Amino acid sequence: MTRRRRDWLLFTGWALTGAGYLLALLSILSIGLFILPLPLIGTAVLATRHDAQRGLPGLVSSASLPLFLLAYLNRHGPGSYCTTAAYGSSCTDGLLDPRILLASGALVLACGVTLFLVMQRRTGIVSAPSHSR
Repeated sequence: MTRRRRDWLLFTGWALTGAGYLLALLSILSIGLFILPLPLIGTAVLATRHDAQRGLPGLVSSASLPLFLLAYLNRHGPGSYCTTAAYGSSCTDGLLDPRILLASGALVLACGVTLFLVMQRRTGIVSAPSHSR
């Protein structure tokens, strides 16, 4: 496996682990304690890998996942959204603007990926062999 591919796998692993922590935190009053062992195992597995710190910007990008979920859940917003069926109608009030949530999620994701690429470029420059005459 190439170093570049391994780094992206580490980035993805840290992003999924961070998303697991966020999901456990956001659902702590219901299923959060049952979810928490999964990101803990993910952290243990990733932290024992050689050069695992190269994928740590994935934790930054993981914060975008709840924003994308909120954007999807508010996709009929902003404001109210009503549906009708044979048995009656239902309305949901107070929906947020999904474009703002989507843009925020994209910005956070881009920040994590940018940080990852900058770190890769810096370590690539540092680890390149120097040819002195």
